[in-house]
Amino acid sequence: MKFSENWLREWVNPAISSEELMAQITMAGLEVDEVSGVASEFSGVVVGEITEAEKHPNADKLRVCKVSDGVDVFQVVCGAPNARAGIKVAFAKIGAVLGADFKIKKAKLRQVESMGMLCSASELGLSDENDGIIELSLDAPLGEDLRQYLDLNDVIIDVDLTPNRSDCLSIAGLAREVGVLNELDTTPVSISENALDIDTMFPVKVMDTAACPRYLGRVIQGVDLSATTPLWMVEKLRRSGIRSIDPIVDITNYVMIELGQPMHAFDLDQLSGSVVVRMASESEKIILLDGQEIALRQDTLVIADESRPLAVAGIMGGEGSGVSTTTTNVFLESAFFAPLALAGKARSYGLHTDSSHRFERGVDSQLQRDAMERATALIVSIAGGQVGPVVNMTDESSLPELNTVTLRRKKLDQYLAVTVDSALVTTILQRLGLDVVDVTDEHWTVKSASHRFDIAIEADLIEEIARIYGYDNLPSSMPAAAIDFSPVQEAKTPLQTLRSTLVAYGYQEAVTYSFIDPVVSQQFYPDIEAIKLENPISVDMGVMRPGIIPGLVKAYLHNQNRQQSRVRIFETGRRFIGTVDALSDMDQQERLSGLIAGSKLPESWSQASEKVDFYDIKAHLDALFALNSGEVLEYRKANEVYLHPGRSAEVLIDGHVVGVIGELHPQLSKSLGCNQSVYVFDVSLEAVLKGKLPRYQPISKFPEVRRDLALLVDRDTAARSLQDVIESVAGDGFKAVHIFDVYQGQGVDESKKSIALGLTWQHPSHTLSDEEINNSLDIIVNELNLKLGAMIRG
Repeated sequence: MKFSENWLREWVNPAISSEELMAQITMAGLEVDEVSGVASEFSGVVVGEITEAEKHPNADKLRVCKVSDGVDVFQVVCGAPNARAGIKVAFAKIGAVLGADFKIKKAKLRQVESMGMLCSASELGLSDENDGIIELSLDAPLGEDLRQYLDLNDVIIDVDLTPNRSDCLSIAGLAREVGVLNELDTTPVSISENALDIDTMFPVKVMDTAACPRYLGRVIQGVDLSATTPLWMVEKLRRSGIRSIDPIVDITNYVMIELGQPMHAFDLDQLSGSVVVRMASESEKIILLDGQEIALRQDTLVIADESRPLAVAGIMGGEGSGVSTTTTNVFLESAFFAPLALAGKARSYGLHTDSSHRFERGVDSQLQRDAMERATALIVSIAGGQVGPVVNMTDESSLPELNTVTLRRKKLDQYLAVTVDSALVTTILQRLGLDVVDVTDEHWTVKSASHRFDIAIEADLIEEIARIYGYDNLPSSMPAAAIDFSPVQEAKTPLQTLRSTLVAYGYQEAVTYSFIDPVVSQQFYPDIEAIKLENPISVDMGVMRPGIIPGLVKAYLHNQNRQQSRVRIFETGRRFIGTVDALSDMDQQERLSGLIAGSKLPESWSQASEKVDFYDIKAHLDALFALNSGEVLEYRKANEVYLHPGRSAEVLIDGHVVGVIGELHPQLSKSLGCNQSVYVFDVSLEAVLKGKLPRYQPISKFPEVRRDLALLVDRDTAARSLQDVIESVAGDGFKAVHIFDVYQGQGVDESKKSIALGLTWQHPSHTLSDEEINNSLDIIVNELNLKLGAMIRG
């Protein structure tokens, strides 16, 4: 919420500086996000009056004005379309400084001398609009410094409130907080019942009292919307981030900022029969004040008349019933809507208004009558009109109940670690607007206030005492606890070791959202129905992620769009597969995922640039599994939708699939906007961390024997199947088999391929003879031929 410091000080004015005030508010839990001046820096600008205005003799769009500062009259050339005799203006005299260094000097414009400048709001930093010079009130004192007259030695404070502190979404609420912090009484505006001029009432029907327990309406006839909103009100609204529109709308906005009660005004002549507060009917539509048409759902509370919906309750009014320049009779609304009835409704329609922001969090349920009387008085004083009686439709049983909470002295001392004087505790609670029903040496019995929805349990009161007493005044101590050293699990790789290994390979750890775009989820995991969120942060975060890869790809694209082509990132986290109806059965397996793209090595003069490929990311994954387990991974062709069908594989340990690896599917990659090949892996974190205790084995003292085989096999035969057959029949002393050549081309049938294998034997107890090796080799060749049709290449 944005507000003017000077407006706040009209209510309560502690003898502290602006910086101290902002620090005090922040330490009380109302964090100050930003502080800015209400105008740009300028000096030498005074209130002036145009006494004469004539057309420039040498320019059609310029005027030659005579401007008085109350003492002297100056000739000023001005190009503003609204420059005319009889208005009071912002007059920058010779020597005035606008902004950092723009100094007003004597000048000649088209051969006519100009002794100053008439200023627009944008030139003084009061507004972004530049539609002419500022027109001041006719009673503005001539010659007075403009900064002093408009109270521009002020700052705009932007406070970031937590959702539970809706009571501070107003000057009245903030003043109450500052008053408590400084032990000062506030000076609220005087509100009294308005004298009635007419007995006209417009009927109101509340059909859903649970959603709208209180609805007040009043007819005001004969208002003049050609009246100008006073400059003091326009300025206060501007400093609260609200643009002036017309007197009626400005007043309802002003009361909302001042007291915290959103209000709405209808053109009475546009209403039919009666005002009806009800749930929307099926297929009803409404055109809102911002011009967009929305189709209403049946769970949406609306303000209607006998023929159509007039407004979406607590959110925004309709275009057809709002006040306009032709309005003469107004129906003024002041209501209390239950927070749960409005929660999420504005967002579901793609809307967010100052009104919905307050009603969703909770408005004081006892504030409506005061707001009605305050707004009525302001309307009559600014736009005139005849006041009718208030129609009050209230269902007391549906209004929020005030909680009674007991605060125990023992608990207060325990949590704060200091004894706060009982009288001070009572004073704090009372200044917060709470009703202290009973006080003893052992406890306080407190009844919450209608503006404090968040006071429900004892801990809430302890928190209030702590923040008002001052967190800095609470003693600080280091927590004492016995340190229990957990045994190191040697059969498990520490997660930090895993991270360090990937960092050594050039990766950076990413932390992406657990929520992803439903469309992206379907692109990556079309066979998995992702878990939908009831109230997502945004549309593109509508479901829980079935895997980590989409988040990493999004992070890659973020880097790519910022000219970072070489990317290596990884993440550890949970995936979510299942349904919200069976949370206990949901698959929330911890996963490790990685992504690489771009060049193998950083750019350098010492080596040629070469792109990463499947075998680079495979080598990284092999290294991770080799950290502790010593497991030999198996790779088998994968059928993942989001991976390239010819450059992807399932990762297996002991025949069990633990993950996948491969290149992102070209079509998916193109649709996402990737401009190069992207390689990813996604494996079970438990499988990577799981290890085996090392066991000592003596190194054989006998020499190795190696034999090479060049085999012709079918093109579709996997090299791994050759290795499996060899390892199963090679016999004692067989040590390893590895592939050192694969050939397809001239001299080899198109349906075949040549695979060259290196086989190694080393017996722990004796030197292997040629006969033993040859026997083993014959068995291997025969078995390969029998099972896989492999033949020795001639």
